[in-house]
Amino acid sequence: MTEEQLQLLIRGCINNDRQSQKMLYQAFYGFAMSICLRYANNRYDAAEVVNEGFFKIYTHMEKYDQQRPFKAWLSKIMHNVSVDYYRSNIKSTLTDELDGAETIEIKAEIEDKLAYEDLLAIIQRLPAAYRTVFNLFAIDGYTHDEIAEMLNISSGTSKSNLFKARQKLQQMLVDFPHGLDRVDSQTVLTVTINQSME
Repeated sequence: MTEEQLQLLIRGCINNDRQSQKMLYQAFYGFAMSICLRYANNRYDAAEVVNEGFFKIYTHMEKYDQQRPFKAWLSKIMHNVSVDYYRSNIKSTLTDELDGAETIEIKAEIEDKLAYEDLLAIIQRLPAAYRTVFNLFAIDGYTHDEIAEMLNISSGTSKSNLFKARQKLQQMLVDFPHGLDRVDSQTVLTVTINQSME
């Protein structure tokens, strides 16, 4: 999609043109789903979050600053909707204060690479509180203070949830159903776990 085509769709969405909304949805659905799927329990929940995100996009399209990249604006909305979904649907969370969470070192001897879908499935198996903090910190780059503000928790709780998420991910990778020969710990764990150690 060219920038000119995108601007036409944006103008159409501002004017509540259903065809423009449909085309925008189809053009960015995959991108939006890739964000929401990291936070949701499953594809069905992720699709619900994506639809809520697009509803917000359509109703707030006039606030989009056309001097900035559209994809970045859409991404921010999808992240916010995902966090809102987490807040509104979490029934009980396993959170503990752990201000001095120490990092741990991983020394797994695992070969080959874990497919993206496999890694996503493993992350989705984390409890919602752990998964949300892990995604916000390790993947999206938010600080513990920013996460605490977004989720209405303390910074210590964010650190604790991240620490516990790393522990659970390590165990899940060791217990990975396809055997240890499917996971390259030096690639996957370095990317997912060591990025989290701040």
